[in-house]
Amino acid sequence: MRLWAVAAVLVLLAAACASDGDGGQQSDEDGDGGAVSQTDFRFVAVTHGQASDPFWSVAANGFDDAAADMGVEVEYRAPQTFDMVQMSELIDAAIASEPDGLIVSIPDADALRTSIQSAVDAGIPVISMNSGSDDFADLGVLVHVGQTEFEAGLIAGQRFAEEGVQTAICINQEVGNVALDQRCEGFFEGLGQQGKVVPVDLNNPQAATETVTGALQGNEEIDGILTLGPTGAEPTLQALQQAGSLGDISFATFDLSSTVLQAIEDGDMLFAIDQAQYLQGYLPVVFMTQYLQTGALPLGSVERIVLTGPQIVTQDTASDVIQYTDEGVR
Repeated sequence: MRLWAVAAVLVLLAAACASDGDGGQQSDEDGDGGAVSQTDFRFVAVTHGQASDPFWSVAANGFDDAAADMGVEVEYRAPQTFDMVQMSELIDAAIASEPDGLIVSIPDADALRTSIQSAVDAGIPVISMNSGSDDFADLGVLVHVGQTEFEAGLIAGQRFAEEGVQTAICINQEVGNVALDQRCEGFFEGLGQQGKVVPVDLNNPQAATETVTGALQGNEEIDGILTLGPTGAEPTLQALQQAGSLGDISFATFDLSSTVLQAIEDGDMLFAIDQAQYLQGYLPVVFMTQYLQTGALPLGSVERIVLTGPQIVTQDTASDVIQYTDEGVR
C-alpha cells in the first residue's frame, strides 16, 4: 500500500471513530466541539526498541499522537537493550494488567511466542508493528503494520546491482533481530552475490566505526555497503570519511536521521529505505480503537499486512524529508 493510501485509510478511520456510536466513548463534558471524545480504552505497546536508538523515539511519537487523537490511553514499554527475555516479561506484565488491546513488535517469534499467544488466549486483541511480518499470523495476531523486510532488502540489492557493485557488506547493528537478518538476505539476493554480514554494537558508535574500518582494510575490493539503520550508518559514514572513501564506495541505509539525509543530499550516500516508523506507532492505535468500537479492521492485503514501507529517499527528495525527521514524525 502506498503512503497516500495509508493516509487515506487513516483519515477514513478517524472519521469513523468520530461518527461512531458510544463504543466505549465518554462524552466531552466541556461541550467543546473541537475536542476529542475520550474513551475507556487502555492499550499497552511493547517493542524491542532500545533506549539508545533514536528510531524508536519517532515510533513512540506515533503512539503518543494517536492516543491523543483517538482519545485513548497508550502505555509504551521497551527493554533498555535488545533482550528477548526482558521483552517477554514486559508482555507478560502487560497481560496481567488486563489492557483492552496489546501492540507488539516481533523481532524473534520463537522467543516471544508463548507470551504473545498468552495474550490471545486471554482474549486480548493483539496487533503487531515493525517486526514480525512473516510470523504474526501464526501467533494469532490480528494484523501487522510495517514492511516486509526481505523484499525491502531485495530492492536495496537490486539498486546496488544497477550501480555495478561487485563486493558488498551488510552492517547489522542489532544481532538477533530476525527482521535485520532478512534485510541482509534480501540485499544479497537482489545484488546477485553473497556478501559478508558485519555485526556492530549500536550502543558503541566508536567501536562500530572501528569495526567498519577494519572490514574495509581487510578487503580492499569492497565497493558497496548497506547499513540497517542510522546507528550503523553514522559510524560507517565516519569510517568512510577517515578512509577517504566517501563517495567512492556505494553506500545506502535503512531508516532515516538528519545526518543520513544530509549525506544523501550531499551525494555521499545513494539512498535510504524509509519504513515510516511514526506510522507504525500511529496506525495500530487507530486500528485497535476502531476494532474495539465497531469490530472492523483494515487488513491491507490478503496477507493482513498494512505496508508503511519501503519508501526510497534519494538525493532528489532528501531535502524535503529532513524537516519532518527533525520534527520527529519521519
